Amino acid sequence: MENFEPKIMTFLCNWCSYAGADLAGVSRLQYPANTRVIRVPCSGRVDPLFILKCLQDGYDGVLVSGCHPGDCHYLSGNYFARRKFAVLKASLEFIGVESERVHFSWVSAGEGEKFSQVISKVIESVKKIGPAQKLVKKR
Repeated sequence: MENFEPKIMTFLCNWCSYAGADLAGVSRLQYPANTRVIRVPCSGRVDPLFILKCLQDGYDGVLVSGCHPGDCHYLSGNYFARRKFAVLKASLEFIGVESERVHFSWVSAGEGEKFSQVISKVIESVKKIGPAQKLVKKR
């Protein structure tokens, strides 16, 4: 378990968080590379079923990151996302899946360093709880 490196799926808003991740890369900021990125038009477009599917497919954690409140390119998409993921986290706890596997953050296009810190924090959080075992499909 000490060599455990979690697989993290990230859903990044095209307008802010994806640009922040790009800035982190261009600035050569260090963060763990065991993440996969899906670029979405808005964090509000991420269906909670996508997150459950990631957990089912063996990802140890999921991060959804969008624009700061009030800065959404689509006006209120990040507010919808925040509500959806509050309900999802409560549902995960209800069914016995650690809610710490799912993270939500606000990262703007100019916050490359913050993106690097968020990814590192998510990976450390998931490392503490270990590999995903619940919901994972056996192959």
